[in-house]
Amino acid sequence: MLSYRAPRWLSGSGPVGGNVQTIWPALFSRRFLGPPPAYSRERWPTPDGDFVDVDRLRYDTAHAPAPDAPLLVMFHGLEGSSRSHYAEAFAHFADRHRWHYAVPHFRGCSGELNLAPRAYHSGDYEEVGWILARLRTAHSGPMLAVGVSLGGNALLRWAEEAGDTAVPVVKAVAAVSSPLDLAAGGMAIGRGFNRLVYSRMFLNSLKPKALRMLARHPGLFDRERLLAASDLYEFDNVFTAPLHGFKDTDDYWARASSKPHLHRIRVPALVLNALNDPFVPADSLPRPDQVGSMVTLWQPRHGGHVGFPSGSWPGHVLTLPEQVLSWMRNRL
Repeated sequence: MLSYRAPRWLSGSGPVGGNVQTIWPALFSRRFLGPPPAYSRERWPTPDGDFVDVDRLRYDTAHAPAPDAPLLVMFHGLEGSSRSHYAEAFAHFADRHRWHYAVPHFRGCSGELNLAPRAYHSGDYEEVGWILARLRTAHSGPMLAVGVSLGGNALLRWAEEAGDTAVPVVKAVAAVSSPLDLAAGGMAIGRGFNRLVYSRMFLNSLKPKALRMLARHPGLFDRERLLAASDLYEFDNVFTAPLHGFKDTDDYWARASSKPHLHRIRVPALVLNALNDPFVPADSLPRPDQVGSMVTLWQPRHGGHVGFPSGSWPGHVLTLPEQVLSWMRNRL
C-alpha cells in the first residue's frame, strides 16, 4: 500500500482523482469473489438498556475456522454496516484465510432504530471498548480490530484511552481513511462538491433516523433546527454533540479527534490515509514525529476515501484488505 497507485482507467489528478477513486469503488467495483458473505446476527443488550447488533461471518461446517483462529473485528464508518463495500471485502479475506469475522453495528446502523436516546459518534471509544471486551472474553484466539473512517477514529481513541490495558485485548489495530482531525475533515466535507454530494448523502440517512428517535423521545432536540441543518457541522450541533455529552460541534470535534493522542497508543497500529481523500485534507494528517513508536503511517498518493481500487474495469477493492491484513498478520 505504500506504493499503491490507482489503475490508469480510474486515475486523475487533484480532487477529480480523489472523488472518482471514492465513488466508483463503493458503487461498482467487485468486493468479493464468489457468493456474497453470509452473516448470522447476534443482539447484545447494552448496560443502558439498549442493544447492539453484531454480524458474524457464517461458514459451512467443513470450512469453519478453528476455535483459536484469529478473530477480525470490523468497525464500520458513518452510516455503514456489514454490507458496506469495505466490510464485505474484509469478509472475503477472512473467509479465504479461515478467520473468524465480526462486524458490530454502531447504534441505529443495523436496520433497526435503537431504544436509548443516543446514537454514535466519531469518538465513541467507550462503546468500542465494551464491544471489544465482550468479544475478547468469548474468543480463545488472537483478536485484531480494523476501523474504517468514523469507526477507525473511534477505534484509535479507544486504543489511546486504553493505553497498556489494550495489549491483552488486541494484537493490533488499523484505521482506514479515518478523519483523525475531525474539524479539518468536517470543514472539508462541508464545502463545494463535497457538500453537494457527500454531505447530502449522509444527511439523507441521518435526519430520518434522528426524527424517528425524536418521535420516541419527545423534546430530545429542536426538530426545526435539525430539518434546517444543511451540513454535518449543523447536524452535529443539534443532534450528535448534545446527545453524547458535548457542548457543541466544536467541543465534540476537538475532544473526539484521535490525532492529538496518537503517541499514547501501546499496541501496533496502522493508520492508512490516501493523500487525495476528499474527506480528509492531506495537510491535516499526522507526521511521523507526531505519533508514538507503535504507530505506522501509510499515506499513499492515491486511493480516495475507502476506495483503493485495483484491477481492470470495473475493478475490485480486495487490495485494501489484503494489504492491511498482511501488515496485521505480521503482528500476530
